[in-house]
Amino acid sequence: MKKLFFTLLSFLPLSLFAQNATIKIDVNRKISDIDPKIYGVFMEPIHFNGRRMGLPDSVDFNTLYGNLYDPSSPLADADGFRKDYIDAMKELKITNMRWPGGNFLMGYDWKDGIGPKDQRPTRINLAWGGIDNNHVGTDEWMKLNKSIGSENILAVNLGLGTILDAAYLVEYCNYKGGTYYSDLRAKNGHPQPYGVKIWDLGNEVDGLPWELGHKTAENYVETAREAAKAMIAVDPTIKFVGSGSSYYSGDWLHWNRTVLNGIGDKISYLSIHRYWEGGSPDNYYAYMGDGAMDFDNKIKTVANQIEIAETKNNFKHPIYLSVDEWGAFARSFMSVLPIAQCLNSFIRHADVVKMANFTMLTSLLSSDPKNGTFKSPVFYTFKAFSNNCLGASVDTYVACDTFGTAQFRGIPYLDVTTVYSKETNTVFFNVINRNKDKAIATDIESNGSNFSGKAEASIINSDDLKAPFAYDKRNQYVPVTKDVKTSADKLSFTFPPHSFTQIKVSINKK
Repeated sequence: MKKLFFTLLSFLPLSLFAQNATIKIDVNRKISDIDPKIYGVFMEPIHFNGRRMGLPDSVDFNTLYGNLYDPSSPLADADGFRKDYIDAMKELKITNMRWPGGNFLMGYDWKDGIGPKDQRPTRINLAWGGIDNNHVGTDEWMKLNKSIGSENILAVNLGLGTILDAAYLVEYCNYKGGTYYSDLRAKNGHPQPYGVKIWDLGNEVDGLPWELGHKTAENYVETAREAAKAMIAVDPTIKFVGSGSSYYSGDWLHWNRTVLNGIGDKISYLSIHRYWEGGSPDNYYAYMGDGAMDFDNKIKTVANQIEIAETKNNFKHPIYLSVDEWGAFARSFMSVLPIAQCLNSFIRHADVVKMANFTMLTSLLSSDPKNGTFKSPVFYTFKAFSNNCLGASVDTYVACDTFGTAQFRGIPYLDVTTVYSKETNTVFFNVINRNKDKAIATDIESNGSNFSGKAEASIINSDDLKAPFAYDKRNQYVPVTKDVKTSADKLSFTFPPHSFTQIKVSINKK
């Protein structure tokens, strides 16, 4: 069906095409190197049941237990984690995992999750309800990261937890031995330190309506400074992520300013959380346009706040942005273009966004109750970025038609980023055509370098935007590839409506 669709494009009447567009690049116009840590994931044990979701009582589901962690599954490895998820994360080249972030963190005592599993206490999940047997704790999470080849990002509880608890967790993870918690780690079968380098100072601490132990900005600064002081006393090599904006109905700009001015000398990253906020998917252009502008504006605004704080306080080190919770949750193609646009935002702002964590690991695979997991367009979209978009983010000029919503005007139909790998002399163009109904014929021009040979386009698209992902259609989700002819300094391509396309082409510098 999709191959027929692309063949027919060349025979369609002009009314189905938007005005021609132009993309121009010069690979010498570098924004910044792309930090591979933007291709991270996040996990927490969220418990869903019928009562909480307004569904029948028979609905009972946990994002971690019985899902990613399921020792009874024939797919489980020796540590109880499902190998289908592990293999998928390897294929996606996931660089880091953040745990136990999310609401769960602020009521969690990490000491419940160590030692023999049959001796660990069973607790109520204070954030999400349900029961947590604590069978997945610090040591298990380290094993999962090792299986995937990803870096650990650990978060400490600055909600209902104490500063001493935070320092003791650093001791358990990083101290070489000869102290209570480092020796306890060895007793639990892990004599060598884990060497966790990046630590989150709490999670969404501004979350007044929902977070356990939420704080005012001023109180958070005092707690976070003392926690950082105690944690550095255990391991002076670690780096910190300050808890930035998550509660955008509150005075989130004041929160960020206060945190940056108060602990900017202690942190290497400021986190923000942002999920796709475009309204109802039933209103396509508002969903795509408002969501894209909102997401990008949040990054630009906080980047400006960081720059102001650095100038005002004369910090001796840079502070970067960690978007350590983000995502879009429609289980259809309506989540694919938002995810691609979020990743484009990270690349476009590669000078400040140096870490990101998709919510959540298990959401990158789709799942069928009878047949198990399968790769949807979400998986292939993330893979296109995480496998290929490494190197330098390149300033990209785009001239195309625009559209407007009730909230924003002048939104380009084409959302484009460019990535250049100096090592392989390869350029990747990431192009989202946000036009719902019209293809966009586009000339892509290169200044300062020549295109070399044929280009290849990989297209992710769907005839039905709202059809739920289905196991029996999994083979149809594999991206369609097409060869693209090039001249020395130009290539032309027609981007299908509501599509994500990645074009790979070699270049020779003049």
